Amino acid sequence: MEQFVFFGGKGGVGKTTVSCAYASRCATDGVRTLVVSTDPAHSVSDVFDQQFGDDPEPVDGVPGLDAMEIDPEDEMQRHLQEIRESLSEQVSAAMVSEINRQLELSHGTPGAYEAALFDAFVSVMREEGEAYERVVFDTAPTGSTLRLLGLPEFLGDWIDRLLYKRKQSIDLFEKAAIGDMEPRRLMDGDPVIERLQRRKEFFEFAGDAMRNDAAFFLVLNPDQLSVNETERAIEGFDERDLRVRGLVANKLTPEPDEDEAGRGARYLREKVATERDRLRQVRERFDPPLVAEIESRTTEVRGDVLSEVAAALDIETDGDGAPADDPSARADR
Repeated sequence: MEQFVFFGGKGGVGKTTVSCAYASRCATDGVRTLVVSTDPAHSVSDVFDQQFGDDPEPVDGVPGLDAMEIDPEDEMQRHLQEIRESLSEQVSAAMVSEINRQLELSHGTPGAYEAALFDAFVSVMREEGEAYERVVFDTAPTGSTLRLLGLPEFLGDWIDRLLYKRKQSIDLFEKAAIGDMEPRRLMDGDPVIERLQRRKEFFEFAGDAMRNDAAFFLVLNPDQLSVNETERAIEGFDERDLRVRGLVANKLTPEPDEDEAGRGARYLREKVATERDRLRQVRERFDPPLVAEIESRTTEVRGDVLSEVAAALDIETDGDGAPADDPSARADR
């Protein structure tokens, strides 16, 4: 299993439950694990009945498991502030107010949240990757996730063009220097080129990590809308040269006992039959295999119930079964 594991899917299908269940099982199997939520609903805190922030914190009662929740609004503000500070160092004072105005306008533009969240979770991959053997991402709904995953290639090419234009511009300034006059701009040490180079390396890391060190799973519900959305998501991953490792069918209706014959039992049997037809479609139409079929619960998915969900996941952890906080368990890794 790769170091980074992503669970995506349509909003409301149960990504958080599955992510937390898998992360808990990894930790139980002796794999030092971090579960990260990039969903604004902050459901990871609800699952573990514990508040988390944007720094990893231990999960109570699950040795070897840490959790963190990335707040989209906070990341957006932090992202804009970094841009503001960077640009303010490179332009005249007269331009600073105009930059601030443009950045405020960009706050609500399409893709702004995606860009900020992308920076956030790639930073987690770079900074926390050394501390954890497994990092599990409870991602935002599928559409946003796919836009995020397409950023490395798109922005990498865009930065290449910016670098070329910047170097071309500086080259002209250097050639324009006459006699003993120093050129107004120098290639070496140019802050714009340095920042563009850093961004390029950042996106190259992201693209390489997602293609070589990440496994993607999609969570779906047994209804036609969810199945159709999953099909589009698989196509989107394929277009980006990313393979979906498996599918998790969640919120399946439990079948009533054979001796039950009331109206409720008849309704449940019809619903179960419809859901089985949906799962048959999934098996026949999609290449990624079903790695779990999880029934709906009448109680909140926490504690022992979360362990039951974890046991239903046919996804390897690479753990040896020893608690992740046991020094002897880590000695061989």
